Amino acid sequence: MTDTPARLRLPSLDRVRRLPAWSALVAGTLLGGLSGGAYGLLTPAEYTATSYVVAVPTDQTGPESARGFAQAYGRVATQLAVLGDAQVWAGVPVRTLRDSVRTATSPDAPMVSVTAVSERPGTAVDMANAVARALTRHAEDTKDSTQVRLVQFSRAVKPSAPASASPAVTALVGASAGGLLAGLALLIPPRRGGRDEEPAPSASVPGPASAADVPR
Repeated sequence: MTDTPARLRLPSLDRVRRLPAWSALVAGTLLGGLSGGAYGLLTPAEYTATSYVVAVPTDQTGPESARGFAQAYGRVATQLAVLGDAQVWAGVPVRTLRDSVRTATSPDAPMVSVTAVSERPGTAVDMANAVARALTRHAEDTKDSTQVRLVQFSRAVKPSAPASASPAVTALVGASAGGLLAGLALLIPPRRGGRDEEPAPSASVPGPASAADVPR
């Protein structure tokens, strides 16, 4: 006779629900904390550096025109015409600049911020300053028609700490999420098994009596 291997069965939800409520919360919190900590350790740290340029109007224009052109320059800062020149000073390909550099403008001030993200702080500084430099040069070439110049307001500096979350923070977030999910799982009502789920038998209805069954 050959022995039939026993099938491994996962514990059902009913068995899990028989455990104390605090055990599920503790297990979910520990599992979430371990997952979050592992994510923080395995994910490379990212550094950000930001450079600022400001639009300056000439004698023939005013502040409103400078703010309008600052918005326009903020949109074209990540275009190929600007990034093609910036890659020479940044020392990285255009594709890296397109994926790592973001710009932002303000409706209240004629200023453009150029932010770069990289796993190395020095590279982030070089990319932010390179894009800001290329943008000011393009604005300088068109100042006769726009009557607006872009000047360097603040150069990017080397970040002292990563901008991404530390493993301790990701572990704390994971533990909170795991505890929350475990608590929600405890709120799921249990299934009713056995005969309660079987449909109730329907009452039999007698059929119509035939002529032979009717007494004379």
